[in-house]
Amino acid sequence: MSAPRTSLRRWLITAGAAAATAGLLTACTSNTPSEPDGGEQQSAAAGSNDEEGEQVVIGFSAPAADHGWMGAITTAATAEAEKHGDVELRVAEGTNDVNLQISQVEQFINDKVDAIVLLPYDGAALTEVATKAMEAGITVVNVDREFSSPAAARTTVLGDNYGMGVSAGTYVCEQVGDNPDAVVAEIAGIDSLPLTQDRSQGFTDALAACGLGVDNRVAADFTVQGGQQAAANLLQAAPRIDALWNHDDDQGVGVLAAIEEAGRDEFVMVGGAGSANVMREIQAGDSVVKATVVYPSTQAADGIRLARLLVQGKAMSDLVEVEVPRTVQLYAPVVTADNVEQYLPSAFES
Repeated sequence: MSAPRTSLRRWLITAGAAAATAGLLTACTSNTPSEPDGGEQQSAAAGSNDEEGEQVVIGFSAPAADHGWMGAITTAATAEAEKHGDVELRVAEGTNDVNLQISQVEQFINDKVDAIVLLPYDGAALTEVATKAMEAGITVVNVDREFSSPAAARTTVLGDNYGMGVSAGTYVCEQVGDNPDAVVAEIAGIDSLPLTQDRSQGFTDALAACGLGVDNRVAADFTVQGGQQAAANLLQAAPRIDALWNHDDDQGVGVLAAIEEAGRDEFVMVGGAGSANVMREIQAGDSVVKATVVYPSTQAADGIRLARLLVQGKAMSDLVEVEVPRTVQLYAPVVTADNVEQYLPSAFES
C-alpha cells in the first residue's frame, strides 16, 4: 500500500497548486481587463493580452460530439474563439475515426495554420502527426488526452483524472468510512484509456486512506446505453451496495435508469464530470445521487486562449514567468447540495 499512499500524498500536495494555475489561466487570459493594482508595467502587461494583436488562424479537431461533455468541449471552444477579433477558428468535423482525425491535422499542416488545438480520440495514435505539425512550425496545444511524446505539443491542458478519483473516494470515505464493512462499487468508463485508469487509481488510493476498497467494479463506454448495461450487470452481481462512484455523468443517465428499474436506493451515488442533469438531481435531493466530481468541459476553450497567446508571443500576465506553461491542469471539485448553485450555471447538458 505504500506506493498508492505516496501517490495520494503527492496529489494532495499538488492539487492546490493545480487549482491556483487554473484560476490564473482564467484571470490572465481574460478578455475583460482587470483593474490595475498599481504599477505601470503590470497594467501594460494585462492590457497587452486583451488588446487585439496579429491575426491567429487556429485549427481545431476533437472526437465526435456523441455525448454531452464532448459536445460542450467544441461549443465552448467555438464560443471562446468568437470573443477574439484576432482569432480565426477552423473547426474540423468531430470524429472517432483515428485515421480521419490524422488526415484533419495533416490538412491543417498543409493549410499552414498558425496553431492547432487538438483533443485526440487517442493520444498515442495522434502523437506522430502532432509532432509533424510542431516540426512544421505550427503551435500545437494538446487537450485532455495526452500525446505519448512531449515533443508533440507546446502546451497541454488537462483535467485532473487522478484527482477526480481522489475527490470521489474522499467523499465516499466521508459518507460511509465509519463502517469497515461498507460495500463500495465503481462503474468506470473505457478501461483501455489512461484517463479511466487514472480515475480508478485515485479512487482506490483515497478509499485506502479510510480502510475501504472497491468491492464490485464494471466498465462502461461513456454512453447512456453502455452505462445502463454495465449498471444492470453490477446491480445483479451486488445485492448490497453502500456507495457507488460512476465515472461519467453522460453514461450516468443509463446508470440511473438501471438503478430505477432495479428498485435500488440503499446506497449513496457519486457522479463524474459534472453534468447539469446530475446537478439538478443533487439539488432536488430525492435521488441516490448526492454528489458529482467536476471534469471541466472548458479545456478546449482554455486551449484556444493559450494558442492565441503562444502565437502572438504573449505570456500569462498574472505569472512572473514570461512564457505560457508547458502544462495546465484544472481542478476536480466535488459538487454537493451545499454548493451546487455555484456550479450549475456552467454545467453541460447530458
